[in-house]
Amino acid sequence: MANEFPQVMTIAGSDSDGSAGMQADLYTFFARKVHGAAVMTAAVAGNSYGIHASIALPTDFIDQEFADLADDYKILAAKTGMLADSTLIKNVVKNYKKYDFGPLVVDPVIMTKHGAQLLEESAFATLREELVPLATVITPNFFEAEKLAEMKITSDADMEAAARKIKAMGAKNVVVKGQHHDSTQAAVRDFVLLESGKSFWLTETYIDTDRVNGTGDSLSACITAEIAKGVDIETAIRTAKKFVHVAIANEIQVGHKFGPINHWAYQD
Repeated sequence: MANEFPQVMTIAGSDSDGSAGMQADLYTFFARKVHGAAVMTAAVAGNSYGIHASIALPTDFIDQEFADLADDYKILAAKTGMLADSTLIKNVVKNYKKYDFGPLVVDPVIMTKHGAQLLEESAFATLREELVPLATVITPNFFEAEKLAEMKITSDADMEAAARKIKAMGAKNVVVKGQHHDSTQAAVRDFVLLESGKSFWLTETYIDTDRVNGTGDSLSACITAEIAKGVDIETAIRTAKKFVHVAIANEIQVGHKFGPINHWAYQD
């Protein structure tokens, strides 16, 4: 019978080298045994050395993508990736409110893992005020959590406080990803605050590698896939953390510089 197989959706840009963005999401969906649909919002031309050109898709085309998927598929959960500007964020929010695509996982692509801001201030305000409140799960990295919570994070207590502030913006469950750019650190520690109020830390060994493109995309995509399969939020988050860690730990050599993670590596 049609639409019995778990279906999910990514709302993201296309990355031509396949290491991040929509491609990383779709690899993750495939690895977690759900069917992945995609609303493409933008496309970038790049390779392992960097991004060299980008283009945003017209909002009327994006509207049609949403309408067509809603008309035919039974999307059980969805996620967002990088949304380039305020107009696009508003467009995505409008469409997500219009159709039933299930729980939304928001990967708030605001800052790089090294702290460089990707989103202009006007778009950041729109993301914070309009997209964050729709999030069933939000997965900011360390610097994005600082930006969203408007505070510096220098301790475990600060990380917990930042998660509470982000939850107060309307996101039901918060995963604040720990720093992972210091080659001397022993572990990567993420803090999780659930809708119920339960909180916990997830810790994995730090791996010093330049094969980490798409880690944030893949984490949020894995959470999305698990939710669509009926897994509870806590287990979905724990599975995603392990999935990404194993994918980083088992490198594949693709490209000459900054490479992707290995989506084949994790097995149940």
